[in-house]
Amino acid sequence: MFDAVDMAPADAILGLTEAFSRDPNPEKINLTVGVYKNSQGKTPILESVKEAEQRILKAEQTKMYVSPHSGTAEFVRCVQQMVFGADHPVVTAKQAVSAHTPGGTGALRLAGDYLKTNHPETTLWISDPTWANHAGVFQAAGLPIRKYPYYDGVTRSLAFDRMLEALTEVKEADVVVLHGCCHNPTGVDPTIAQWQQISEVLAERRAVALVDFAYQGFARDREQDSAGLLALLEHVPELMVCSSFSKNFGLYNERVGALTVVTRSQEAAEAVLSQIKIGVRRNYSNPPAHGAIIVTTILEDPTLRAQWEDELTQMRDRIHDMRRLFAQTLSAEGVTLGPDGENAFIVRQKGMFSFSGLDPQQIQTLRDQYAIYIVRDGRVNVAGMTEQNMGRLCKAIASVA
Repeated sequence: MFDAVDMAPADAILGLTEAFSRDPNPEKINLTVGVYKNSQGKTPILESVKEAEQRILKAEQTKMYVSPHSGTAEFVRCVQQMVFGADHPVVTAKQAVSAHTPGGTGALRLAGDYLKTNHPETTLWISDPTWANHAGVFQAAGLPIRKYPYYDGVTRSLAFDRMLEALTEVKEADVVVLHGCCHNPTGVDPTIAQWQQISEVLAERRAVALVDFAYQGFARDREQDSAGLLALLEHVPELMVCSSFSKNFGLYNERVGALTVVTRSQEAAEAVLSQIKIGVRRNYSNPPAHGAIIVTTILEDPTLRAQWEDELTQMRDRIHDMRRLFAQTLSAEGVTLGPDGENAFIVRQKGMFSFSGLDPQQIQTLRDQYAIYIVRDGRVNVAGMTEQNMGRLCKAIASVA
């Protein structure tokens, strides 16, 4: 049986990471996978996380399954307070339910399975471009996919008019995937006024929004990064949110995420949660405990929470600093990747990623000649840049641009 299996193509991002690990060049640079790096090029464990783990290990008395399947009440409460704020009406009226998932990807797949099982007429809309794994996750769940325009490659900005025009084709009960902040791969986010217009169009179409919220805290700050999502709720009463704590807590290998669904009533929320629990049981039975306990411990302790907020600010500020340095160093090398002979678009973008505008041939040359690894669509992880590798990176780009 197994002798007849064909070799699968390498993942567009993870395959490059594997190739990078095999590259013997001591000056190699990895700007592919969305992982935060500090000024030494390392992915650190946050000090707040270390302190939380020490407390957890000291107090831990069991390795029993997380119960119920959707996660602990404490973790669910922390998730909803982070996403909406403790006093938001959907929280106080118990119109939101959450399930603890193995990472943000697990939340996306759980959402897809729920939609396919309970709303089989649903078409799911994703931005063009979007995270490379979005289509694969939702297609694996059996959902039909359509795309809406998002990015204008000429102006390096949001193709907002074309986006709105496409969303007028969305049908009732369709689901539109939106990035809560730090759009992956472009780094271009709607303004609050644009979020309001998007929410009005979705409300007119009686559609549901699914917000992929993988980078909360990496654009402006934790609270302001929820502004677009909260603007949606002013007009769209039914919403799905897929949260990840990989980036903002640095818990990449702990796989901590959550699926939250907002409904019109507490009764509807309870019914939806009952169906989600069936999906959890069939997919992974119980979520992994350790990372969620870390998140809960930090968010429920005022001292640890303040320490974590400070560390989150430091990570966000370093990424912003690298954006500015990248733009400045490119300009010093005589390279302009943006329109009208400027690189300011790099600074305007938000989050880890910049959509550089480098084409596939240039990217291949950077890999072959300089051991610089970039995703084929031109997305670069700004968080993978350092003061030490910036000069070499920009000189290499200058040689191919």
